[in-house]
Amino acid sequence: MADFETDYLIIGAGAVGLAFADTLLDEDPDCHITIVDKHARPGGHWNDAYPFVALHQPSATYGVNSREMCPDRVDEHGHNAGMYPLAKHAEILSYYSKLMSERMIPSGRVSYHPLTEYHGREGSQHTVKGILSGENQVIEVRRKLVDGTFFKTSVPSTHTPAYEIAESARFAIPGDLPGLWKDIGNLPENYIVIGGGKTAMDTAVWLLEAGVSPDKIGWVRPRDSWMFNRKLLQPAKHGIEGLIEFQSDLVEAAAASETGDEMFAELGKRGTMLRIDESVTPKMFHFAVMSEAEVDLLRSIKTVYRQGRVSKIEDGAMHFGDEAVEVPANTLFIDCTASAVPFEARDKTRKFFDGDTITLQLVQAPFVPYSAALGAFLEANFETDDERNALCPPAPLTDTTDTYPYAVMANLMSTAILSNNEKTNAFNARSRLHPTGPAVAEMIANNDPRLAELSKVGPKIQANMPGVIKLGMAAKAIHEAT
Repeated sequence: MADFETDYLIIGAGAVGLAFADTLLDEDPDCHITIVDKHARPGGHWNDAYPFVALHQPSATYGVNSREMCPDRVDEHGHNAGMYPLAKHAEILSYYSKLMSERMIPSGRVSYHPLTEYHGREGSQHTVKGILSGENQVIEVRRKLVDGTFFKTSVPSTHTPAYEIAESARFAIPGDLPGLWKDIGNLPENYIVIGGGKTAMDTAVWLLEAGVSPDKIGWVRPRDSWMFNRKLLQPAKHGIEGLIEFQSDLVEAAAASETGDEMFAELGKRGTMLRIDESVTPKMFHFAVMSEAEVDLLRSIKTVYRQGRVSKIEDGAMHFGDEAVEVPANTLFIDCTASAVPFEARDKTRKFFDGDTITLQLVQAPFVPYSAALGAFLEANFETDDERNALCPPAPLTDTTDTYPYAVMANLMSTAILSNNEKTNAFNARSRLHPTGPAVAEMIANNDPRLAELSKVGPKIQANMPGVIKLGMAAKAIHEAT
């Protein structure tokens, strides 16, 4: 016998589950929602993140539809100067806590269970277990289970490194760094950042801005990465010109290229994509967004190890398989090898809507909260799974230069699908999480002169689409073969 009933049981109180719940509250005013999460407060993986983490894209399209995350103003200092704010760790957690305490619970239609694990189902009855109490509860779900854990985001504090750590090694994760001041008499003499992704970049920037000389920083980068140039990805309300340039560059570069590497090289020439080392051709692309000022900082680090993946660390040495590389004594090794998205699961996509289960996935890469909110809208406003799934084929989780053109093609096709449906087109026009919808709707209402330039984008995409599809299909074949 069930302990209580609900209409929707959402697993996960992170960015995905909360974006879905927030939109569903407005789109289906009669439903009841239950949310369970392992963490002690809302925010999902942000609870485990290092304290100096920040969004790498402007906060204007992150969070949930019902409330803004950051003030609508330009940053005046730091490596984001001249651009719109990037919410920081504390701001993100505060945002989600207030969302729960000020909107969701007071609605009377949301039941929130922190420190609770989901333990499976038998038919419509689902079991959850309190982590501290050890007690099981059975929930009768009248409508659907909503899985907000598909992305399985990993962060350094919950990640186990894949290399051996000798007792002599000084080892840390990024979250340890702000506490180094507590033991001033035992500071490291050197630092080595292990990993080539966005966490490693954040950590290297933090060390440099904290005053560590670049001569005292080493960086293990088995692969280099391309990054989006943040100046082109500003909120559409203020920076539609940059977004127009960005979209035009993507389709023109794709249509003119035979391979993903050629496409990225062209985008690099245009300044649409950035890389740290101009002499290295990156093969990795994880949708990271960086400013030119951050890249300039990172270029000041000259000691870069490219021998491959680390197999062991110890005081005075790093091992790459059978090769041992001498490093300065009293070096602090900083692990940044966790992957934000399980790209190895990219071929395991499930149907977004499948009977009594909704699996929240990407509809357009990399817009995670928007995709979840769109899922809630589709659930409330369309009758059948066939209708819903036709509108939201899962976007591919690509992670290399060879496969990214597939994501570009899929995003353009998704945009066409959603724009050609009256309901979803209207939703995009009012969704705060959509990168351009509300801004374009406001421009149309005000007869904004920038509409003339915007009107050129559609024909440009259409003219280049055959080349985009040719390159995208070749990238899809590589994606599916790996």
